[in-house]
Amino acid sequence: MSRIVYVNGDFVPEEEARISVFDRGFLMSDGIYEVTSVLGGKLVDFPGHAARLERSLNEIAMPMPMEAEALLDLHRDLVARNGIEDGLVYLQVTRGNPQDRDFAFPPEGTPQSVVLFTQSKPGLADGAAARDGISVISVPDIRWGRRDIKTVQLLAPSMAKMAAKAAGADDAWMVEDGAVTEGSSNNAYIVKDGRIVTRQLGSEILAGITRAAVLRFAREAQMTVEERAFTIEEAQEADEAFITSATSFVTPVVQVDGATVGSGQPGPVARRLREIYLEESRKAAL
Repeated sequence: MSRIVYVNGDFVPEEEARISVFDRGFLMSDGIYEVTSVLGGKLVDFPGHAARLERSLNEIAMPMPMEAEALLDLHRDLVARNGIEDGLVYLQVTRGNPQDRDFAFPPEGTPQSVVLFTQSKPGLADGAAARDGISVISVPDIRWGRRDIKTVQLLAPSMAKMAAKAAGADDAWMVEDGAVTEGSSNNAYIVKDGRIVTRQLGSEILAGITRAAVLRFAREAQMTVEERAFTIEEAQEADEAFITSATSFVTPVVQVDGATVGSGQPGPVARRLREIYLEESRKAAL
C-alpha cells in the first residue's frame, strides 16, 4: 500500500505529491523542519518539537503555518493513516512559491508550503547501535553561523555523514576552533569521573529536544552535568561518550577517531540515561 503524505492541506499517496519547482525550500533552502519520533503509535516530545519549530520560524521571519494543537492533530492523523507503530514524522515548512526565483522574500501573504511524511522503523528503540555503540570521526565544522535554527540547509551535515561512511565509521563529530560542536545530526557528550560534559547552548549548536530531556533526567537522577565545550582529545580519554537525538535517543559512542573510548563498550551512564529517557518518554508520549 502506498504511503500517505500531507502536502499543503491534502493527504495524498506519495507518488502523487507535488511541490512547485519555484518553492523557496527547493531553490533557497528557505525552510524549517522537525522530526518527531513515534513509539508504540504515539508521538515522543511533541510539545518540545512544536516550540522549537515556532522559534526557528521566528528567527527567519516566517510565521507558524497553524497552531500547535492543529499540528498535533495532523501528526496523529498521518501516523494513523500509515499505521506507524515505531518510526518518525518529518515536518517541513517553507516560505512557499513566489512564482519565480528571487533572493528577496516573496510578497506578504504568499502561502507557505507545509509537508509531512512518515517513516516506519520497527524496533526503533532496540537497534544494534544502542547495544554495541557507534564509532565517530572528527571533521571540520563548515556550516553557517546559526546552527541553533533548524533549517533544511543540510548539505554540510550530509557531507560529514558521508565522510564518516568513507572512513568506515558510523558518524562524524564536527569541530570548530579546536572543540566539538555537535554530531552530524545529534548532540555530543562525554563522561569523565562521573561528570557528563556537553557543549553549552548557543548559536553554534542546535538546542536538541532530546538533549533537554536527557539533561533534565540526568540532574533528577543526581548526576553531575557540566555544559561546556570539549575537545576530541578529551573524548578519546573519557570514560564514556554518547550522542542524543530524536531518533537515536541516547546512543553510546565507543570509538573516536580510531581511539577506543573507555572499555570500548557502552558505559553505565549512557545505558542508564537511555533507560530513563525511553521509560519517561513512553509515559509522556501523545
